Amino acid sequence: MGFSSIWHWVIVLVIVVLLFGAKKIPDLAKGIGSGIKSFKKELEDDDEKKEEKAATKAQVIEAKEEPVEVVASTTKTTKTKASKEAKDS
Repeated sequence: MGFSSIWHWVIVLVIVVLLFGAKKIPDLAKGIGSGIKSFKKELEDDDEKKEEKAATKAQVIEAKEEPVEVVASTTKTTKTKASKEAKDS
């Protein structure tokens, strides 16, 4: 049977009004509504942060994949007296 009958819902509504009072019900509903709105906003903000992080990560990966021109260095190395003696012995 369950709560399919309209009379069950009427009884539940009467009990709620008796427990909370008629003035508190709109305030309670308003509080629940604002809580749901803030929850949805936080979820959207979290999704945006994840998207930004993924975009940044993709940019870093693209930057690593770009070819890098390697320039060879032509510096002279000089041998010191100590390195010559170590090589001779």
